[in-house]
Amino acid sequence: MGDRTVVADVADELARRVASGQYMPGGLMPSVRQVAEEFDLNRATAQLILGRLESYGFVDAHRGKGFVIRDVRAEGGVDVYRRLFRLSMPDAETAVDMFGNIVEEERGIALEALLSYTGSERAIDPAELKADIDELETLARSADPDQYRMLSIELGLLRRLLTALGMSVQRAVLNSIGEMVLEVPEAVQAFFAVSPDLHVLVWRALVAVWESEGGPSEAQLALFEDLFGMYHQKVMARFEESMGVDVDADLTQHAATA
Repeated sequence: MGDRTVVADVADELARRVASGQYMPGGLMPSVRQVAEEFDLNRATAQLILGRLESYGFVDAHRGKGFVIRDVRAEGGVDVYRRLFRLSMPDAETAVDMFGNIVEEERGIALEALLSYTGSERAIDPAELKADIDELETLARSADPDQYRMLSIELGLLRRLLTALGMSVQRAVLNSIGEMVLEVPEAVQAFFAVSPDLHVLVWRALVAVWESEGGPSEAQLALFEDLFGMYHQKVMARFEESMGVDVDADLTQHAATA
């Protein structure tokens, strides 16, 4: 167990150096011997660590040359982005920028799912959705709501809608976004920038619409889109605040340059 922890911790430290630019793309990672010496490890463990970095997508192994550092920001896929986001937390500016991209993508997928499902023939038994929303409400009313569990439930509800709509690519992206957010406590907290009760009210209102015969009017849908946008602005503001970014100063700067 101890060795596995050392391997993960040291691999994350080396990955952090790549993410921060301390180790540049195209260059060589420290050798097995250098890693073993720096972190006081045996060579077998150092080899495992470099192998893990390769599995992360941060380096490519070249026989006779060593491990060459990849341009992870330009070439990395979703799994690399997820790891970069977690490793970026010590750098507030980078973390806020990456979280902004995550929130924008999540907002687009969630809004499309909710509006598409509202405008389609409903394929899910409302009782199934209500069971999850009931759990959401129980959590929201507790003295110390479990935000991680609440967000997991909401992601699960969206996953069901995307499955019913046949939107498999969006579902895959949402799943990856969920993994990125759920492993960063500051990101989870940001999604509760408004009262946990409001999350419950929104889902209850949506189910009521889906159970109704008529459905929402164009004006109601437009209002929902506006409220959804405002909610995600608050999510971003909360994350910036948690990262120590001066939100008021940031807004003032934007206003001055607008």
